[in-house]
Order: sequence, then C-alpha cells, then structure tokens
Amino acid sequence: MLSLKPTTTPLNNNPNISGDRSFSSISTATAGKDGDLRRKTRVAVSGSKLRRRGSVRAAISSGDNKTETVSSNSSVPAHQSEDNSNGSLKKKKPSKGIEVRAVMTIRKKMKEKLAEKMEDQWEFFVNGIGQGIQIQLISEEVDPVTNSGKSIQSSVRGWLPKPTNHLHIVEFAANFIVPKDFGCPGAVLVTNLHGKEFYLLEIVIRGFDGGPIFFLANTWIHSRNDNPESRIIFKNQAYLPSQTPAGLKDLRREDLLSIRGNGKGQRKLHDRIYDYDVYNDLGKPENKDLARPVIGGEKRPYPRRCRTGRPPSKSDPLSETRIEKPHPVYVPRDETFEEIKQNTFSAGRLKALLHNLIPSIAASLSSSDISFNCFTDIDKLYNDGFFLKDEDQNEVSFTFPVMGKFMKQVMSVQERLFKYDVPAVIRRDRFSWLRDNEFARQCLAGVNPVSIELLKEFPILSKLDPAKFGAPESAITKELLEQELGGMSVEKAIEDKKLFILDYHDMLLPFIERMNSLPGRKAYASRTVFFYTKSGVLKPLVIELSLPPSSSSLESNKTVYTHGHDATTHWIWKLAKAHVCSNDAGVHQLVNHWLRTHACMEPYIIATHRQLSSMHPVYVLLHPHMRYTLEINALARQSLINGGGIIEASFSPGKYAMELSSAAYESQWRFDMEALPADLLRRGMAVEDPSMPCGVKLVIEDYPYAADGLLVWSAIKEWVESYVEHHYVEPNSVRTDVELQAWWDEIKNKGHYDKRNEPWWPKLETKQDLSGVLTTIIWIASGQHAAINFGQYPFGGYVPNRPTLLRKLIPHEDDTDYEKFMLNPQRTFLSSLPTQLQATKVMAVQDTLSTHSADEEYLGQVNPLHTHWTNDQIILKIFSKYSAQLEEIDKIINKRNKDNRLKNRSGAGVPPYELLLPTSGPGVTGRGIPNSISI
Repeated sequence: MLSLKPTTTPLNNNPNISGDRSFSSISTATAGKDGDLRRKTRVAVSGSKLRRRGSVRAAISSGDNKTETVSSNSSVPAHQSEDNSNGSLKKKKPSKGIEVRAVMTIRKKMKEKLAEKMEDQWEFFVNGIGQGIQIQLISEEVDPVTNSGKSIQSSVRGWLPKPTNHLHIVEFAANFIVPKDFGCPGAVLVTNLHGKEFYLLEIVIRGFDGGPIFFLANTWIHSRNDNPESRIIFKNQAYLPSQTPAGLKDLRREDLLSIRGNGKGQRKLHDRIYDYDVYNDLGKPENKDLARPVIGGEKRPYPRRCRTGRPPSKSDPLSETRIEKPHPVYVPRDETFEEIKQNTFSAGRLKALLHNLIPSIAASLSSSDISFNCFTDIDKLYNDGFFLKDEDQNEVSFTFPVMGKFMKQVMSVQERLFKYDVPAVIRRDRFSWLRDNEFARQCLAGVNPVSIELLKEFPILSKLDPAKFGAPESAITKELLEQELGGMSVEKAIEDKKLFILDYHDMLLPFIERMNSLPGRKAYASRTVFFYTKSGVLKPLVIELSLPPSSSSLESNKTVYTHGHDATTHWIWKLAKAHVCSNDAGVHQLVNHWLRTHACMEPYIIATHRQLSSMHPVYVLLHPHMRYTLEINALARQSLINGGGIIEASFSPGKYAMELSSAAYESQWRFDMEALPADLLRRGMAVEDPSMPCGVKLVIEDYPYAADGLLVWSAIKEWVESYVEHHYVEPNSVRTDVELQAWWDEIKNKGHYDKRNEPWWPKLETKQDLSGVLTTIIWIASGQHAAINFGQYPFGGYVPNRPTLLRKLIPHEDDTDYEKFMLNPQRTFLSSLPTQLQATKVMAVQDTLSTHSADEEYLGQVNPLHTHWTNDQIILKIFSKYSAQLEEIDKIINKRNKDNRLKNRSGAGVPPYELLLPTSGPGVTGRGIPNSISI
C-alpha cells in the first residue's frame, strides 16, 4: 500500500524516479484502450517518466512508501508535516500557511455480507494510515508558472471512521497546510487506491476565512484499478462558462470530455460515459418469434437511448446483442438505483415472479388461457389471494433453486405477498366501473387524462390515406348524435364547446389487421364522442369501432354503438366500452407514458451530462429531475418493451407495440406541445386567457388533471424563471453560453435526431426561451409522469375497468358466438377480458410501477443528505418559496376534493383526485410527484 508525505522536492530531482520512465499529466487527454478520451492522471506511478505538464506533480513509490508532491505554489515543505504512527498529522507550526481540514463523507452498503464487513474494516484501517484515498485541493486561482489552478495534495486519514447519526454514513479526514495566497479551493480531485469503488456523498473543507466549503458529490468513485483517472468534484458554486474561475477552466473542460467518450468500445459497469444509440436491443434476431426491427431512424423514428456498445448480433449486424436478467444493462454508474430503491424494485419483481412464473397460481387455474368464470373470481384476487399447492412450491424450487427455501419461508410468514390490494377505483364503490359517468370521468381524472380533445369540426374525418383505409368520413352521423343530444343541434353543441372526443382511429387502424392476426388478440380502432352536461359531467354519446377495409374492396367496416335501451344492447354497449378502454390502455402505456415521458426524457439527460458541466447552473437545476431515469429505462428495454416482454404479452398491440409507439412519435410528438398549457390548447381543452396565471382558461373547469396540473406547472414556471433570471444577468448571456447552446443543439440534432429538421423547435436565445424549455423538461419529469404513472394500479388493478387487451370482437347476429352471448352475456364479457394469467401478470407489473420507493425525492423537497446542493443564499431563498408554494398546492387540491360541486373528484363512492398531490409516503398511494421518472 502507499503513503503520502508532502514535500517540496522537485520531481525531476527525486531519486525515486528515473529519467527514462513515463509519466501521465493532467493537462493532456489521451484515448484509453476502449477508445474513450481520458484525462491523464495527476498521480504518477513508480516506473513512469515525468513530463513537466500540469499544475500538480505527485509521484507514488510502493518501494519506499514515499510520495513526492509539488504544487505550483511551492507547497508545504517536508519538515512541516510528517506521518505519525496513529495516522494523525504531527505538525510543526509553519511560518506561513493556513491549516485546513477536509472531511470526506462516504456511504456504506446497507446490507453487507460478513466478508464485505471484514473488507470494510480493512479499508477503514487503510484509510486511517493514509493509504486508501488521496485528495488534491485545486484553487480557483491560476499559478502564473503552470497557467493552471494552484493545488496541494494529501491523504485521507483517521484510524477509525467518525460515527455519525446515520448508521451507514462514515467520515474520514485529510489535513492540509496551504499557503496564504492559495486562494479559495474550487475543486477536489479524488483518487481511490482501493480495489473497489466507494460512494462519496460530499467533502467539506474547513479552515479558510470564508467558512466551510462544500463539495457535493453523490457519486461513485471508481477504483484506480478500473480507471487511473482521478475524479473531479467541484464545489457547490454554480458558474456559467464565462464566469468559470481561471484555475478551474481546464478541469471544467476535462471533466466533460471524460463523460462523452467517442462512441467506440463496449461500456463497462464502472464507466460514466453518456452517448446515444437507437433502440436496436429489443429483439433477438436469431429467434424468429422474438426478432424485432430497429426503432430509431428514417423508417421508424424515435428518440435515442443511452449507448451501451455491446457487440452486434451475429444474425443481424444492425441489432445489438441482448443481456438478459439477472445481468445488468449498462447505464452510467451514477444512474443506477441506490440500495433502498433496488430493494423496493426487487420486492415488486418478486411479487411479479410469484404471480407469473408459477404454472398454477390458484387451485382452479389449470391452463394458461383460462378465463375468469365470474366476477367473484376477480374479487378473490383481493379477498383471498393465491395459495401455492405443494407441487407448485416444489416446481418453483426446481426451476429457481436459489429461491426454493426462501419461497417456503415466505409462504409460512407472509401470505400477503400473494394477495393484491383492492384498487382505488372499486374500493368505495365496486360497481362504479359499470356506469357511463365513471367511464367518462376517467377521461378527465383517470390514469390517462391527456387524450381527450374538444370536438371542433363536424363531420369527423380521418387523415389516413383513403386508398389504403377507405373513405375518410366517420360513421358517426349528425342524426345519430342529435338523437342523443336531447334537442340540441350538433352545430350548437360544437359552438358551445359541449362535444368532446377520444379518437384512436388514425393511430390504431394501420395496425389493427396485424394485431388481430396475433393469437388471442382482437381489437378495433375506436372513436368515442362525449357531451358535457348541464350538471357538470361528461356523458358518452356514441362509440365507433372500425376494422380495416377488406383487401378486395375499400368498403367501410365501421360500426357505431349507442347507449343500451334493452338487455341486449346494454351488454353490447358494455363490450364497446371495454374495447375503448383497451385502446386507451395501449395508447396510454406506449405513447403517453413510455414515449412522451420515459423515452423522450432520456436524450435530455444524456445531453445534460455531456454538454453541461456539473458546475453549470442549468445542470444544478436539472440534476434532481434526472434521478434513476436511465436505469428504469434500461430495465424496461430488458423486460418490459422487449420482444416477448410484459408489454407485448399483456397489451393489444403485442409484437407491434414499439412500432406503434414509433408511428405516434413520427405523427404526433412535438417538443413545443409538451408544455402543459400548449398541450391543453392543442387539444382544445383550454383557451388563451392572459388574465389567468398560466395564460389559459379551461373549457371544462372541473378537469382535475388540468386544474391541478396548472397549479404545479405555475409553481415550476415561477421557480425556473426566478432561477434563470438570477444566473443570466446580461441580455445576451443565454445566446453566448457555449455549453447551453451545445446542449440544446445536441438535444435536437442527436437526442431527437429523427426530428432534427422540424420547424417547431423553440429557439434558445433569451431568458424567456430558456425558462420555457426548462419548465417543460421539469414538468415532463415530474408532474406529467406522476399523473400518468402512479394511477396505473389504482385504476388498472381491476381488470374489467381497464382491460389491457381483449380476446374477442363484439358478436353480431350472424356470428356463431351470438347465441352463446344471448344465453350468457356475462360469460361472453369475461371471456373477452385477459386470461387469469395475463391479468395477474399485468396487475403485478402495474403494482410495481405504481409504487413509491422509501427513498423517493419529491418536488420541492431536498434529500437530507443533499442539503448543501448550492451555496447561493438567494437561490436557497427562492427554492424555499417554491417549496412553500407546493405545500399550499397540497392544501388547495385537498380542498377541491371535498368540494361537492366538483363531481369529477367528489361524490358518493368517487375517489378523490390525488395524483398531483406533491408528496406521498412509500408504497402504492395514488399520489405524490417525484422529482424524476424513477419508476
């Protein structure tokens, strides 16, 4: 092991370093063996030749346990400090200098094996004698000789970690004596000499006149065995590129270079390289049934994902080889789940495993395609749960030998694992899902409240190619609508903004023929027209279900259904609504949820890391809103949206799911329409009104998603505008910010490459432009995702309310199944729903995706371990105001939920709308806005 002793001996006079050895210095960059640009280390290992470059000169010799250092400011002479036997520093009072102390805070693993605990104790000992971690202070001031920041180096010391209030947090210290003209430290370089990585929370330096200086890290520090490059940790002071202190300019540039890579080589798990790639890892080209096309490119446009660099498939050079569970998919090291989050997610996956991979999950379930026989079968999922038979436990033990013993322990002590919670949608009223007003209410206050639009024109026309899909006119006629309008004309209803539409016709019809060719899948492309009544609720008037025209002719294949007026039409209407819900579930999951939040957010995150220094104020602002997103997206590629994954198995589009998502991206997605007010205006759900806080007025006042969302949007907007105004003082400061302009350019031209030439991309020239872009990104990561994610189990956990697929078309009088329908319509309805296995599979996934982790970080809150995220007192004051606004929003929403005049969020048996309440406890709560897309 190695020991450090500060000295002023010039390295070129050091007898421990011969003149023919090589040396790597900080001031240059080199290509690593895997093609990445790497900053050459400031630490020269014995056997290296010294070259006179850079501001720091440090050499380590394992032969005599000496390290010679030189700083550009003629650092501490060797006689002023020397190693003591107990790892502390014995100091002689310097003639000139400031005694400072750096305290490093490290987080240990929460659950450790015995061997890991012993290894930790050894590392504590090694750190205690100064042989485990080295740190260098880098001044903001430049040394005139080297033209780089002044620096000084020391080892982290202390025999034992200082106990803290947190069981898994330990502290170590390093002592320095720095010249009085050293200036203020602006960065710390950390070198990890251990054989494994550690998680660094922060470094605090005390002893300078200005008080403690905080270097917020929250990062994994790689072992030098994995990467010889030291890590750069900047202090918690934000600087625009033009404001960067002279001593930090090189480090700012080098840190960004180290993150970008060069697009070559396979990424290793310890890397922190951010780069782009297409979705070419969803299928298995060698397996005919699991081969999937590349998503992303001219033929199938899509946002880009994070590059892993895995080798191409032997069967298809355009596709990347897959990594299957339990092996991890690469994401940059700091993007991975922390331990609490991993445990929460794993618990959800365990529940999915218990429900899905056991051939018989209930005594009555003997086949994978068995239907629910009655509604009581569904109720048993919540009331009774599942009980494994002995042979099932044996089979699990055989199939998953590692889990066999654990399974038996689970069965004996926690049968709760096999029992679902009652979903919120039926908790207060188990029959609410049957009613038309609840069907309509969920378009405004359900899990997918972002698809409904104002009907602005009549007749309703398709934009699809009539040569392929027939006449563009809808089968919904004026006469049909006016029969349901009670004397009001269609023209009057449109003029008064009383008609609304849920229109999936053009999005789904091009896929229906292929979807219906899949076994056990039957779907239509639907349109549903609603009327806004005097009582303040929506009422569904008509449903149009369309199939593609037959290949022999382009004759229309559209059927319109209205409310039931007798027993038969009543049940037909129920089946029609179920098909609409199935359409809605698929579009929600593949377009509004996955595409518009998860997939579109990924390029923003990649560009932020690649182009914005961690000391850039926009990086600091966005950092909380990027947490866990790349990891959850990588896991989705591995088991949710992949060929044969959960989405394909459980939703109507099946193997065409991602192609449908790509088509929606091509035809519908626009960044400028992702802002909440712009989206509401586009859908006609709001009109412009300069007198309102967000500049829009809702067409339906009792639109819970929009009403609450605008409160959250307004708070985010005010916070962002104040933040931008504080940091961008000069009129042209946005336009001249080179990092910011490169960031926006990369988002458009790399992250969303397939949309790069679109004219609607916002310009980024003014503070107003920047505030608008940042507010949109933060809204997508927080409020938008919360509104369409955390209601998945509360609304979808009851299968009849929101079936993710249907297995039968609606029977007609000349169909062979019509007689069966007439004899037992309930059996026809239930047999159209997903099978018991399909239903429990998707319920388990929805339960997991609706779960808040115990370490969730919510909008307007700061993790207790991140309290030193900035040293700017003005920004802290603005943030405090922002937090107070969100607390007030919580009160306003709760008050709205108690207002009996608002029938879409209150009333007998009606669940309150809580998805945009800012905070939540852990678990499936149906509320809470995390800062980021974390699940």
